[in-house]
Amino acid sequence: MLFNHKLITAAIVGFCVSATITANGQSADNARFLSLAPAGGMPIIPVMEGWIANPDGTTSFSFGVINRNEEAVEIPLGEGNYIEPAQFDGGQPTHFPAGRSVGVFSVTVPESEQDNDVWWYLTTGDSEALKVPGRRGSSAYELDFILPRPQGGMQPMVGIGEDGELRGPPYGLVGDIEDYPRNPAQVGIPAELIINATDPAERDPEDPRFEEAIPMGVTFAKHQGPGSVEFTRHPDTVVEENPYDEDNPRFRFFREPEPNQLRIENSAGVGRVYATFSDPGEYIIRTKVDVHRGPDSSNGDQCCWTNVWQRVVVE
Repeated sequence: MLFNHKLITAAIVGFCVSATITANGQSADNARFLSLAPAGGMPIIPVMEGWIANPDGTTSFSFGVINRNEEAVEIPLGEGNYIEPAQFDGGQPTHFPAGRSVGVFSVTVPESEQDNDVWWYLTTGDSEALKVPGRRGSSAYELDFILPRPQGGMQPMVGIGEDGELRGPPYGLVGDIEDYPRNPAQVGIPAELIINATDPAERDPEDPRFEEAIPMGVTFAKHQGPGSVEFTRHPDTVVEENPYDEDNPRFRFFREPEPNQLRIENSAGVGRVYATFSDPGEYIIRTKVDVHRGPDSSNGDQCCWTNVWQRVVVE
């Protein structure tokens, strides 16, 4: 099932607003959701992307966030960032980049608890707590990313390291956190992070759009950790250049990739980046691999990407 991205966006916004009103106990006379400048910055808004019926009978709830600030925001685990019931707490992000982050993590519940809500609570600075439920039921929120898209797009298969075990649907949203193969890393010394990926798309070879492999986008990001993480490009990374001439209207819309972003040009390959950690402790780095350059894949359609997480111990 491929959903209209406008419908999904409207539904998500409705869910966020509904969740916020529930969290704040708001009335028409005391609505603070639209407050433009609460102390501590604009509030981070938790979003339920949808729910997944897993083949083993469990249900997974996919969550994302909206950060309307111009800078990243940190909210450590605890009273300002927690999940209920408590047995599902701990896997959510503590680092929130500016903008919309889709499908950042998930919570998986056993079949016996699939009809119970899982609530994610976030408090930004002095703002009131916002919360959103992971809830099974509405077909509009059911994600069927396990199946190929209309033009054959699927979640990439991704592994940690140069030759780590490849994982794909449904692992890409509900996978476990793996240990960084080269633990421990050292404060202030760049650590090389590596993933390998394969695009399993089942595309029509007769379609001229698919004469060449669709590049896979790769983004490394801090998920949790006590300090800052600075990403720098690996020397093997080819930096994408603006493909349009200056007189082409599309020229001004091109944005050079950030140091934590790269492309894998072929249907299989390796992505590398350097990460430098400011403080000792335990970090979780999330890597998102997508095929959003395909005609049937985008964040708005909730497909097609795979997340992998690795735990880096820094001394």
